Amino acid sequence: MKAAKPGRAGRVADQIARDLAEIIPQEVRDPRVGLVTITGCEITPDYAHATVYFTALGCDEQQCLEGLKAAAGMLRNQIFRKLRIHTVPTLHFVLDTSVQRGFAMDQVIDRAMRVTRAGEKDGE
Repeated sequence: MKAAKPGRAGRVADQIARDLAEIIPQEVRDPRVGLVTITGCEITPDYAHATVYFTALGCDEQQCLEGLKAAAGMLRNQIFRKLRIHTVPTLHFVLDTSVQRGFAMDQVIDRAMRVTRAGEKDGE
């Protein structure tokens, strides 16, 4: 058996993320799924499972997650048609909270900067 090329799993995961970003808005008709942005994808070394990270706008995030889980089989079939690889992974969707944490961190920094600027003005 020939060894996989280095980085192949990363390329496959990136392609799955790109394909899902196209397929979800076009094919998923579940009303629970709103505007979804695929933020990343990780694939197991045996290509059996892919963890797909997403953010959602305009809908309840937990309901969106349930809608994506319900559509995972259909999405896997669509990926199979596009990728044409031997093993197409089972899709597992996970809500990506890093964007929300980033916004919260920005707010903390903004507040700290306002306090610092106010203290500098008072000290003058």
